[in-house]
Amino acid sequence: MEQDINIKITDRDGVIHDVVAPTDMAMNLMEVVRSYALAPEGTIGICGGMAMCASCQCYVNSNHELPEMSDDEEAMLSEAFDVKDNSRLGCQIQMTPNMEGLEVELAPES
Repeated sequence: MEQDINIKITDRDGVIHDVVAPTDMAMNLMEVVRSYALAPEGTIGICGGMAMCASCQCYVNSNHELPEMSDDEEAMLSEAFDVKDNSRLGCQIQMTPNMEGLEVELAPES
């Protein structure tokens, strides 16, 4: 049985949002951010979640085991601004039950 999960997202203004994300809709983190309007329209998910832009870059601040980075994600982050060791593309983080308690911060808009 699928369940909703609770995650914390810090927006680009430093405001922390406790959000509930469904795990039964095949959503990724970027889509959750867009559905809660936590970033201005047109500033996140510009490529539609294809790992072809870095507009959904975020910093993962919790110790969750994430899927291994794809070559496309790694290549995109190598060209992005404000990249840190914990940077990931939100479009590549699927909302699954094991993401319960995930804590992320949206990277600055570049």
